[in-house]
Amino acid sequence: MSDLEAYRARAATWLESMVPAFGKAARKGLSEADDLALARRYQAAKFEAGYAGINWPVEYGGQGLGHLEKVTFDSEEMKHGFPNAYFGISLGMPVPILMQFGEDKAFVKERVLKALRGEEIWCQLFSEPAGGSDLAGLRTKAEPDGNGWKINGQKVWTSWAQYSDYGVIVVRTDPNVPKHKGLTYFWVDMKAPGVTVRPIRLAGGDSHVNEVFFDDVKVDDDHRMSPVGGGFAVAMATLMIERYVATDSGGFGPHLDLFVALAWDINLNGKPAIDDGRIRQQIARNYAMRNGLNSITARAMAMMQAGMVPGPEGSLNKLVSVRSRQKLSELAIDLQGNNGFAFDDHASQKEDWTSSWINAPTGRIAGGADEMLLNTIAEKILGLPQDHRPDKGVPFNQIPA
Repeated sequence: MSDLEAYRARAATWLESMVPAFGKAARKGLSEADDLALARRYQAAKFEAGYAGINWPVEYGGQGLGHLEKVTFDSEEMKHGFPNAYFGISLGMPVPILMQFGEDKAFVKERVLKALRGEEIWCQLFSEPAGGSDLAGLRTKAEPDGNGWKINGQKVWTSWAQYSDYGVIVVRTDPNVPKHKGLTYFWVDMKAPGVTVRPIRLAGGDSHVNEVFFDDVKVDDDHRMSPVGGGFAVAMATLMIERYVATDSGGFGPHLDLFVALAWDINLNGKPAIDDGRIRQQIARNYAMRNGLNSITARAMAMMQAGMVPGPEGSLNKLVSVRSRQKLSELAIDLQGNNGFAFDDHASQKEDWTSSWINAPTGRIAGGADEMLLNTIAEKILGLPQDHRPDKGVPFNQIPA
């Protein structure tokens, strides 16, 4: 048995032991508040067992292991329906960025440890009503205020902001320069006076995203995580992590094995659907696609561990995985006939094809809309010329609203 196989066996054994207390059956019927409380206890148990921050530095409470161990654990964990979604954004982007760009190392370590234990949650405050995919077009502003700054504006589509203790935010500090150059990156206390969070109910029934308002919210200058006017580079570093971390090759939909099981159970023209060549072709295409995307992610993680910056290939992962999930979910619904129309707004989109299908459009917007990713692929991977951009080089306050 290889070291990785031994690691998988130990992780699987530990996860099995957690199922009675924290698995899918234990969560059934819980209110969101009770489910979050259960999630915090599960995250604390992961930390104590050495399964939180698997590939994070030891000095910040991580295990110092590699990407393969992280992926191995995640693949075993997702089998059981544990309540880990609340920490996905927090541990996926804001906290790693805090480790990279936070200057007060004692403060950073305290925040990282509390996040790994599930005691604190972070959110990412990027998108705005007038500037979703165009991050550099944001209008939330920060103005000098004594020894610090005063923030005013609105963010939207902010996941888990209603439960967050802190957030990372990009704001405009200079409207007199081109839009990419007048941004600054801060961390902000989500409980500070002037911060208002309002959940948004999505088509699938849940309300994990929010609009967030900032009314004269004061932050000290030590909250700043970039040079003044240099926030876009840190924002791009955050999004680069998001392209790889905040996704999986199945687009956060059901595992391919569930489609295979469905194809065995459903009859098509008097035979199991699995016998139909068109169905087998879709299974083969999805299997090949998911393995290809996993290889892109593994390569990017290896580059980051070696101190290198991964390329724009992560845009392929996000674009292809969620699109294919939507198409496969639609096919699964079609195979079920009238039964495919039954909808349970409490069903998991990783286990239920109807829930997966109705929630897929949200996934195609979050973390960069399809159109933005297609532009990135065209320009950064294929080397095609940029679209005409009439606002390029124009001071932000001279761009028509």
